[in-house]
Amino acid sequence: MLSSDLTKMEEKKLQLATVAFAIAVICSEKKKRKRQRIWARLWLHGRGPQGLSVLQRELEITDRSGFRELLRMTSEDFEYILQKVEPLIWKANTKFRMAISAKDRLSVTLRFLATGETFKSLGFQYRMGSTTVSQIVISTCEALYEVMKEDYLKTPTSEAAWRAVAADFKDKWQYPNCLGALDGKHISIQPPGHSGSTFRNYKGHFSVVLMAVVDANYKFVYVNVGAQGRLSDGGLFAHSDLHRAMETGRLNFPPPEPLPNTTTVVPYMFVADDAFPLRTDLQKPFPHRQLDHDQRIYNYRLSRARRVVENAFGILANRLRVFRTTICLHPDKVVKITLASCLIHNFLRERRSEYVPPTLTDQETDDHEWIPGSWRQEGQGAFHDLPTGHARNPTQRAKDLRDLMKKYFNSPEGQVPWQEHHI
Repeated sequence: MLSSDLTKMEEKKLQLATVAFAIAVICSEKKKRKRQRIWARLWLHGRGPQGLSVLQRELEITDRSGFRELLRMTSEDFEYILQKVEPLIWKANTKFRMAISAKDRLSVTLRFLATGETFKSLGFQYRMGSTTVSQIVISTCEALYEVMKEDYLKTPTSEAAWRAVAADFKDKWQYPNCLGALDGKHISIQPPGHSGSTFRNYKGHFSVVLMAVVDANYKFVYVNVGAQGRLSDGGLFAHSDLHRAMETGRLNFPPPEPLPNTTTVVPYMFVADDAFPLRTDLQKPFPHRQLDHDQRIYNYRLSRARRVVENAFGILANRLRVFRTTICLHPDKVVKITLASCLIHNFLRERRSEYVPPTLTDQETDDHEWIPGSWRQEGQGAFHDLPTGHARNPTQRAKDLRDLMKKYFNSPEGQVPWQEHHI
């Protein structure tokens, strides 16, 4: 009896020992596999001496035009931005590996915005993992917006600032009391998981909406991005923070002032196309059917001022080519990339004239013949127009203001010599 009990106990101990040994082997294999997953890509270790950052340093010294083509900016611009953003994107080294420098983080982000290449492609160029590139690009875009928005993407909130915008529109486009050109674009994205038709737009594509106001120099003075593609044109403006600010007076528009060379007092206003409602602070063209002579003159004059926003979107899509194709990222990430892109656009537009080649934007000859910019032939990539609007029963005051502006543009005080030849 005792011998039988001892045998059972020994068998039980042997079973326990076998189980313990098997668990130890499995854990060892898991650690080994985990170790191999982390360290197997030996080419990643060549990032410092062999990545694209080496070429960037060489171009900085020997080929300044090549550097501009690489990152869409000069080395001085790059260093300026790096000083601004470095405190937010700097990472410390660890005892296991060297951290990716702030300079490389900014470089790969700007390269992504300039080219729209996939994260995997950029990963091979910079010798980084594609997941690492994705994390770097999004976090750096957040940091760029955080540290530079006050200087390069801030909506005016003082009468003096708005008057400066209006003065440029009067001098460059002969449209008085204009505070900016308003337009919106659908940005094509990949369908987000489990979103149903939330982001499906009127063309059946998936998109988020970018709505912007642009000044006379193709710079964004207001940007709203992230609205779901299914929203109608009217709903987009009605639910925007721009509409709320206009309704409550938070933008501090200047009070109504006389039109040049007249005593006719009119309010300051934005100009837009048919996708937006007619208001006293937002003017749009007469419907394009059975127009009389004076209405065609008004539409021509408004169109000249409104084209700046079309050109701004064209510049953005053709210089920062992340917008050339469908953006295969989550909508929240598309918002961060778009805000950073608009900010970089304003920064480069203000500091560097070569950012915009002369033939890229619409031009006018000495006789004011319109020459389409090259961006119109190349297209707008991920950008798509908002649908044409329908009648929304504008107020009588809004209609009266449009008639007043029509009368002014057809009067000796408000006409321009060439307008009769271009209607």
